[in-house]
Amino acid sequence: MANKTTAYPWKFQRIGGLDQVVLSTANDIAHLDKLDPKLWVALSCPASGLEFDDKTLSLLDEDKDGRIRIPEVIDAVNWLKARLNHLDSIIECSSELPLSAINTDSDEGKRLLTTAKAILANINKNDSQAISAEDLSASTIINTNNLFNGDGIIPATNKIDSDLQAFIKDALNVMGGVKDASGLDGINDKISQAFKQSLQDWIKWHESVGSATTPLGDDTAEAWQLVQDLKDKINDYFLRTELASYAPQAQGALNVDEKYIVPTDNGLLEDSALAELPLSKVEANRPLDLKTGLNPIWRPKVLRLISLVQPFITTDNELSQADWLNIQKILSPYAIAVSSKPALAKADITIPATSTIDKLGENRINQILNSDIFEKFAALAEKDSKTPAAAADIADVERIVIYHKYLYRLLMNFVSFHDFFDLEKRRAAFQSGRLFIDGRCCTLCIPVTDIAKHTVLANYSELFLLYCECTRKNPPVSGNQEKKTIVAAMTAGDADFLLEGRNGVFVDNDGHDWDAKVVKIITKPISISQAIWDPYKRIGRFITDQINKWATSKDTALLDSANKAAQPPAATADTSKFDIGKSVGIFAAIGLAIGAIGTALASIASSLFQLHWWQFPFVFLAIFLIISGPSVILAWLKLRQRTLGPLLEASGWAINGKVKINFFLGAQLTSKAELPKNASRSLVDPMRKRYYKYWIAFIFALIIGCAGAGGWLWYSGYFAKDIEEPIKEAVQSTTPQTTEPATQPTSTPSGS
Repeated sequence: MANKTTAYPWKFQRIGGLDQVVLSTANDIAHLDKLDPKLWVALSCPASGLEFDDKTLSLLDEDKDGRIRIPEVIDAVNWLKARLNHLDSIIECSSELPLSAINTDSDEGKRLLTTAKAILANINKNDSQAISAEDLSASTIINTNNLFNGDGIIPATNKIDSDLQAFIKDALNVMGGVKDASGLDGINDKISQAFKQSLQDWIKWHESVGSATTPLGDDTAEAWQLVQDLKDKINDYFLRTELASYAPQAQGALNVDEKYIVPTDNGLLEDSALAELPLSKVEANRPLDLKTGLNPIWRPKVLRLISLVQPFITTDNELSQADWLNIQKILSPYAIAVSSKPALAKADITIPATSTIDKLGENRINQILNSDIFEKFAALAEKDSKTPAAAADIADVERIVIYHKYLYRLLMNFVSFHDFFDLEKRRAAFQSGRLFIDGRCCTLCIPVTDIAKHTVLANYSELFLLYCECTRKNPPVSGNQEKKTIVAAMTAGDADFLLEGRNGVFVDNDGHDWDAKVVKIITKPISISQAIWDPYKRIGRFITDQINKWATSKDTALLDSANKAAQPPAATADTSKFDIGKSVGIFAAIGLAIGAIGTALASIASSLFQLHWWQFPFVFLAIFLIISGPSVILAWLKLRQRTLGPLLEASGWAINGKVKINFFLGAQLTSKAELPKNASRSLVDPMRKRYYKYWIAFIFALIIGCAGAGGWLWYSGYFAKDIEEPIKEAVQSTTPQTTEPATQPTSTPSGS
C-alpha cells in the first residue's frame, strides 16, 4: 500500500459528508496505486454475499481468504494495465473486449490475442473483432465434445481406450483430480506420476509386511479396522462390569435408564443417542454375551469381528475380557506395520479422493505397474497441452474479459461509493433489493447472516432498522423453500405501525418476490415530521390508557359490589353503616379539587380573553414549541448523525470515515406512497356518508358555543371597555377647556 498520495492531480468530490476520489479517466485508474489508502472509502469487503459478479469477486480474492483488500484491487488494475493498450474502454463496462485493445508488445499480450482468436475460431467466429464471456461459454460447451482442448487434463471419456478409462478412474478415486476445460473430472500428467509413485510405495510396504504380521491372512486388515472401531465401546463395557463388581449398589446407574430409549415425537429412535448407550446389559464380572442383549447399533460390527477372530475365542457365544486382550495382542504386530504405511504422494487437486489404495487390491496395483499405461497417458496429455488454446491462456482470456466488464464498477463501490449516491442509474453492490412495507419502499436493504452479531455494530448507525426473515419457494429448481435474512433502513415516515411480526414483501435485484416478516427492530428517529407529532401521540396514548384503566377499575368495582350484595350477611359487626364524618371529608376534598381545577381554568380563560386577537396565534405557537420543540431538536441532532459505515461494518466491510445519510438522501432511500401526477381523486368516501349528521351537529354546536362565549363577554363588559375608552378619549380631545373664576370667600358678619 502507498503511504502518501503522490503529486498526481487527483479530483475529489464531497459526497455524503466525505471527500471521495473521482475516477473519470483512464489516467485516474492507472494511478490508483499512488492514492493514499486513507482516501479510499473501503479498506476491505467480503468476497461473497454482494450483488456483484461472483466470478469477478473470486478472481480478485487471490489468496482465497474470503476478503477483498486494497492490494488485491491494485493488483487487478496493474494486471489489466499491462495487457491493454489503454484503460478507457473499461469505463464503459462493455461485455465485449475488442481484440485491438489487447497490448501485443509483451509475450503475455501475444498469447492472449492468439488464444482469443483460437476460441473465436472454435465457435466459427473467425471474422469477429471482439470476444465476450458468451463466446467463452460457447467454446467451453464445444470443448465438451473435444478431447483435446489445451488444458493437459484428460477425463475418462469413451473417446479413449478402455484401459486408459479404467486407469483414469482409479487415479481419480485414489488421488483425486481436477476439472478440464469442458467441466469434466480428469487428471493431468502430474497427478498420474504422483499416482505411480504412491502405488510403488504401497507395493514396497506391502511386501515388507510378512506373513507373521497377518495372523488372519487377507482378513487381517478388516479385523484390525473393526478392532479400532469397537475398541472404546468394548473397553467401556468391561470397565462397567468391573465397577458393578466393585460397587454392586451402582449397577442400576451403570445400565440404561429407560428415559433414554423412549421413542422421539416422530416415533423413531435416534441412532446417535443409541450409539452412546452401553454395549450390553451390565452385570458384575459378566462376559459379553454375543447371542442376545447387544446394542442394535453396534451388533453388526461385533458379530463380524467375532466371525473373523473365531479361532482365538475360548467360549462360544461369549467374549471374555481375556479373549479381548488376546485379540488385540495378536493384531499388535500388524498395527505396528500399518503405522509405517506410506502416505500418498502430493499432487495439486481440486476434486477430493473417494477411495484408498488398499481397495484397489494387490493384483490390480501390480497390473497397473507392470503395464505401459503411464507412458500412454503421458503422450495423450502432452498432445492435449500442445493445442493452441492452452488452459492457462484460456483462463487469462476469461479474466481480461471479466475485468473489462466489471472492474470499473467494483472501483465505484470500493474506492468510492459513487454507485450508492447515484440514485437514478444503479444501486450499490451491497444493496440486495427493495422492501415494501407500511406504504413505503426501502431501497437500503443489506443481507445479514447473524442478526445478533449484526445488531451490535449496526446500532451505532443511528438508523431505524428492520430485520426481516424472507422466504420463497423456487419451483424451477427444486420446489424447496429458500430463506434469507435482510436488514432494511427506514428513513422516511413514522414508526406507528412498524412492529415485530409485521409482514411485507421483499423484491431482490433479480425481480423475485419474497415474503418478508419483521423479526427485530432497532428503534431510532425516522424523520422530523415524526418528531413533531410524536409528543401529541404519546399524550393521546396516555389519556387513552388512563381512561381504559378508569373504566376497568369501575367495571371491577361494580362486579365486586354485585358479588358482595349476592353474598349472605356475615355474623360480624355491621360495617355497612354510613359514616358521615368520613363522607363529609371525602366530599370536601372532591369539592376542593373541582374548585381548584375550575379556578385554574377560569384564570387561564381570563388571561386569554385579555389578549388581542392578533396575539392568539403567538400563544398557540408558543404552546406548540414547548411541546414539540425538545422532541424536534433531539430528533434533528440524531438524524444528522445517521451514517452508513456501522451498518456495512456489521456485514463485514471495513469503511474509512463516516458516510453520512443526510435528510435529502434519507428521503430518497425510502419512498412513500404517492398518487401519480396525472391522477384524479374524488374526496367523496362512500364509507363515510353515515357520519354527515354528526358533522352538522358538531358545526352547529361550535356556532352555538362561539355565540354563547361572545354573549357572555358582551354581558361582562369586555367589549364595552374596549369601545368606551376610545370614545372618552375622543370626547375629551374635542371638548374645550374652561377656567372657572376664583371665588372670593365671603366674610360672615359677626354676630349673624
